[in-house]
This record gives sequence, structure tokens and C-alpha cells, in this order.
Amino acid sequence: MRRLSLVALALAVTLLPATPAAADPGLTRPAAARPDASGPPVAAELAQVRTVGTAWGPDPATGRPTLTVDDTVAPEQVRALRALAAREGAELRREPGRLRILIAGGQSIYGGGAKCSLGANVHSGSTYYFLTAGHCTATATTWYADSGQTSVLGTRTGSSFPVNDYGLVRYTARVSHPSAVYTYPGLLTLNGVGTAYVGQAVCRSGATTGVRCGTVTALNQTVNYAEGSVTGLIRTNICAEPGDSGGPLYVAATGVIIGILSGGSGNCTSGGSTYYQPVAEILAAYGVTLP
Repeated sequence: MRRLSLVALALAVTLLPATPAAADPGLTRPAAARPDASGPPVAAELAQVRTVGTAWGPDPATGRPTLTVDDTVAPEQVRALRALAAREGAELRREPGRLRILIAGGQSIYGGGAKCSLGANVHSGSTYYFLTAGHCTATATTWYADSGQTSVLGTRTGSSFPVNDYGLVRYTARVSHPSAVYTYPGLLTLNGVGTAYVGQAVCRSGATTGVRCGTVTALNQTVNYAEGSVTGLIRTNICAEPGDSGGPLYVAATGVIIGILSGGSGNCTSGGSTYYQPVAEILAAYGVTLP
């Protein structure tokens, strides 16, 4: 039964931390940014920011653009970003710690030296899959239920990171596929997919830190990780640590799943913020549904 419990639900990954990119005193500007069409208009210059350790999006209370910088952003970069924010009418905020992908989650899966968490079981017809973070599935093709990588779970069939942060693994092993979240201990049945809103009470499950709860604090956020930028994310005031990535964000009272953990800053000792890929977008991208 141990194997079944490992597959039942909500992922995350544990990899060695990525080496921070070399500091660039200027602003890194790609040829084109991908503004989230579902959100409010974003100032053109702000949408071009790709400085590692920053995040941007609308403030839910005022609608004013907000540019966040973490502790790794060099002083000369902060000065340049502050000037940019002033030109665009945006607010500059500091966020303690380092914005990073959090690779380990709900319950553990393993692949290519990484330990991740299963986000949700899904299916298309009679074919079953599980979702997790794209920065997890980018590390390996075959995924296992154990750290020794002897009990195969399935094979990666889809992966998108950066820009998005989600992946799909098709089950090849004969294991059960419950539509549930592991809640340390116990199972919470997933009853549907929801859309996040600011102030919403939510919880997440992850292999490193278990279940933690808080509220949604912003939508349509872009995060610039060292590994690349991801757009259209949900932000919460829930903490997480490496190994929690890929785990589900859900409403405990109703069993509705909202998102899959991408990354965050801080930790579960001093607190932090976390960012999630909306689940509805993932289901639409792969044409799958909850069991």
C-alpha cells in the first residue's frame, strides 16, 4: 500500500539549488514579452523586465502596477528598476529572501535526480496522467514512486517551462488514480477546478512542509526566476520550501483545486510568498480533466 500512497496526489521536487545567474547592472530585455491577455494593461517597459529576482503584476487593491525585488538584486539594479518604476507609475517593493523554483510536494515522485510532488491526477478518456510543475518534468522523462527509482510510475508526455510552469506524466504502472490531495495524514477528495480570486482562503500540500494555509494576495503575476520567466501566476502569502514545487493549491472547505506550485521566496520559519500556475490553464493546454 505504500506505493499507492506515493501516487495518490500532490507533488513536489528536490534538486540542488540553481546557481544564480551573473548579476547584470542593466535590465535584461527580450525581443518580445508575453503580457497576460486576461489581466489589466501593463506598462510597456515594466512588461519587458526580466531581471532575475523580480516579479511584477497589478496590485489587487489599487490596480497600480507593482514591481517586486528580492534580496539577490544588486543595488545598482535596484536603482535602475526604481527609476523604471517611477517612469511607469509603478510601486517598487522589497521581498525578503530569494525568488526561486521550489523543487520537492503533496506526495513525492522522483526522476533524474529530482524529487517532486504530484499536483493532481487527471485523465483523457481511459488514459491516466498526473500534473506537476514544468521545472520538474524538464529534469527527466521517466518518473518513479521511490528515491531508488525502482518503482516506475510513468513517462513524461508534456512539459512547459519557462513562460509556463507545468508538465504532464502518463501512468504506465498499474496503480490507483484517486482524485484527491494528501493532507498529512489523510485524503481530501477533489471535487472540481476553481478560479482564484484575491482574498480567497486556500491551502497547499507539499512533500517538504506538508499542508500550509493562507490567502490569495494577487493574480496575473510574472516571476523572473534564474531559470527563466513565468507569467500569469497566482500569488499567496503561504510559505513553501524546496521540494514543495508541483504540489496543489486548493480550497479545503470544498475540495476545489486552484493551482500548481511554481516557486516563491522566504521559508516556513520566517514566512514567505508563493506563486502558482492556474490549473484550469493546464487542463485546457493538455485536454485532460479530473477523474
